Amino acid sequence: MKFLFIAGGSPATVFTIAPLATALRNAGHEVLVAANQPLTDAASGVGLPSVSLNPEPVFQFMRFDRAGNPIDPPQGHRENMLHTARSFARMGLAGLDTLRRLAEDWRPDVIVGGSMTYVAGLFAAEIGVPYVRQDWDVVPTTEADPGAEDELRPELERLGLTSLPVPALNIDVCPPSLRPHLPSPHADGAQPMHWLPGNSQRRLERWMYTRPQDRKRVVITTGTRALAFQSAEEMRRLVEELGRTGAEVLIAAPEQVTEKFAPELGDTRIGWLPLDVVVPTCDLLVHHGGGVTAMTAMNAGVPQLITPEASYMEIVAKALTDFGAGLTVAASGQDSTEAIAAGCRELLSDARYTHRARVLSQEMAALPAPAEVASVLEKLAAG
Repeated sequence: MKFLFIAGGSPATVFTIAPLATALRNAGHEVLVAANQPLTDAASGVGLPSVSLNPEPVFQFMRFDRAGNPIDPPQGHRENMLHTARSFARMGLAGLDTLRRLAEDWRPDVIVGGSMTYVAGLFAAEIGVPYVRQDWDVVPTTEADPGAEDELRPELERLGLTSLPVPALNIDVCPPSLRPHLPSPHADGAQPMHWLPGNSQRRLERWMYTRPQDRKRVVITTGTRALAFQSAEEMRRLVEELGRTGAEVLIAAPEQVTEKFAPELGDTRIGWLPLDVVVPTCDLLVHHGGGVTAMTAMNAGVPQLITPEASYMEIVAKALTDFGAGLTVAASGQDSTEAIAAGCRELLSDARYTHRARVLSQEMAALPAPAEVASVLEKLAAG
């Protein structure tokens, strides 16, 4: 059987579908990942064959400038979600003709798309095959669907549809105990699945997969636009504050951030880190609230300090904070560095946060593995 996975938005959207796609390949099926050109490298990096949907950079559809800053971001959570949905819908439309040509040579039996990969459902309806929607993380995104429907209205009408196609199967990766802390419910009757971390791979060094002896470890991820981590001086202050607790600090950062920060940080390790390997060795993860980053820590049973910079990230942060598996600190402000350091000290010194984080990890591990869910997709493809 042939399974087409469609990704888009960021490398994280590739990494989150990789375990299920790999499970289907391991079961002997043909799998392709279709994504915008910058993301095909991410698919290759996790061992998945990929095709390019569109050579245009993702930011052109997501309304970011070349520096990665949002252009006229809307205010308010609902408005922000609708805006994001329209962006994903535009991105999908730009690759629709490519998908049509692909299907002439390689017709899929099932199409799988992530939470806001709206073109997956649209194209599945066009060629008459089942559509599966897999959540990227814990945040329900159905409230954003009206924004995508507005953007896709001409295509929907051409197919005789008044709303977005209904998935034949929804895959839910949220640990059950976290659901009451989310603002809206997940789809009824969804297929649960154990979410597994993934990222591009390189040769590992011993310190990446071993815990330091007699000291705690804190991993900070800067992302590419994290507002709380823009200043090298502020990062140096944060590393110094954490160093006073006796903790080892590792910083996961893209190349441009590494070049900017490294001269200020002495012998602190900064640069590419395989989070799927490193996070299980740490006692705390500090990040900006990306859903896949948060899921990586949840899977490993590691407490989190989150500095959310968008409404979507605020949902992730609030849910984990309310559950007791993390803390939320404002992403900007005069005293943000000290607030982050104080939050880290609290998380490192109070074992209750680790206990709650491990509850989520245990719940995730008890959900059906991707290989089990692959068999559900096989039956769906077989009709």
